[in-house]
Amino acid sequence: MKEQKKTLHMAGKLITLIQLILAVGLIAVIWNSGLVPTKYLVTIIIVLLILFGVTFGLQYVKNKVYIVGIVLSIILSILQAIGIVYMLKADKLMADVGGANYKTDNMIVVVKKDNPASNLMDVSMYRFGTQTAVDQENTQIMVDNINTSLGREVKIEQYGTVQELANALLEGRVDAAIYNQALDGLITDAIEDYSDQVRVLYQYGIETEIEQENVDVEEPFNVYISGIDVSGPVATNSRSDVNIIMTVNPNTKKILLTTTPRDYYVQIPDISGEQRDKLTHAGIYGVDASMKTLEQLYGIDISYYARVNFSSLVKIVDTLGGVDVDSDFEFDAQGYHFQKGMNHLDGDQALAFSRERYSFEDGDNQRGKDQQKVLTAILNKAMSPAILSNASALIADVSDSVQTNMTQEEMAKFIKMQLNDGASWNIESAAASGTGDTQACYSSGDQPLYVMWPDEAVVQSISAKMNEILNGN
Repeated sequence: MKEQKKTLHMAGKLITLIQLILAVGLIAVIWNSGLVPTKYLVTIIIVLLILFGVTFGLQYVKNKVYIVGIVLSIILSILQAIGIVYMLKADKLMADVGGANYKTDNMIVVVKKDNPASNLMDVSMYRFGTQTAVDQENTQIMVDNINTSLGREVKIEQYGTVQELANALLEGRVDAAIYNQALDGLITDAIEDYSDQVRVLYQYGIETEIEQENVDVEEPFNVYISGIDVSGPVATNSRSDVNIIMTVNPNTKKILLTTTPRDYYVQIPDISGEQRDKLTHAGIYGVDASMKTLEQLYGIDISYYARVNFSSLVKIVDTLGGVDVDSDFEFDAQGYHFQKGMNHLDGDQALAFSRERYSFEDGDNQRGKDQQKVLTAILNKAMSPAILSNASALIADVSDSVQTNMTQEEMAKFIKMQLNDGASWNIESAAASGTGDTQACYSSGDQPLYVMWPDEAVVQSISAKMNEILNGN
């Protein structure tokens, strides 16, 4: 009996030493993350040392109280191990999501769905088609890649627009089409069932570095939030259906969310020249092209961007336990009914709410406002203590759905600042508006498309409001 008691004492001391090692490990990962303010880190260190002192000291008590110390030490060790895992996951999330300084053009070779070819070698003798309206540099890189892969120069027939190229493929005038997958949206606008008639045979990603400027996240800045709806990697260039500028002043704790309609008829700097195009088409040329377009429109600098796969909105909202959104109207969309006033929405409902435009007289303008409302609700929920209970699941969801050029260190600094002062944020909204029209667009050649002419008075008013927030007024 005495020998058994001695063995338990030794085991207890060993378990408490494991507890100490895990405590040191937890402190180390918290320190390295840069997320926790010094005052909280000091408190954590003191608490962990006191708990170790208690559990270790209990091992020298002669009665059976030492068993309580062993149980307590095991529980604390498990909790500390969980804390280490959580901190490492958060650190990995910021590493995966942040620091994106490149864009990806996914170049593809497309054939008709019933084409028997299964790989690039099967189409070496085919007639290939390309388009000359946009993206000629990447198209040439893709052609060179194909020629190198096949060991011969393929036959190329050129068409003025990607829509003409798509028709040529469907009508059998070419056997395969080469273009940037970001142009798929332009094709489906003209040929509704195009995606059902073709398949991708070969693809090649071209990465291009995006210029990065150094910004202090403790000073006011602008973030461009681009909502895309693609099945591939979030870094792939594609049309941007949601375009929101988040103007942030960390000093006054004010945020202004400005939505700009996807069909805004604007010039794309360094791309379209004097010709205008839809704002959504700027995303075809990369997130930097969208940022420059909005910078020129509002006369501001945009330091950061965050690309969000909007179809993943469902997972994020569900992980948060739903969000509360105040609707301006009563309407039905995608099988859901939304009442005027406050609605508690799950992920599918939030996505339906964000996408609807046909129920409103103001169409795209109202859709932009509703997207803003959903984003505001997500931000409010994400900044509340409720997020802690779902942090692990949210980290897993966000890592595949979001990409930003804010570095891991900048994100950590911003989070640490928020934890340090714990102040609440005042979130305001603004929405650009305009007048609908039908015009030719740079990216679509001569094909007339629905566009929205900017209301210059509204644009100037929003620009002034952005500067008020940035200047702390």
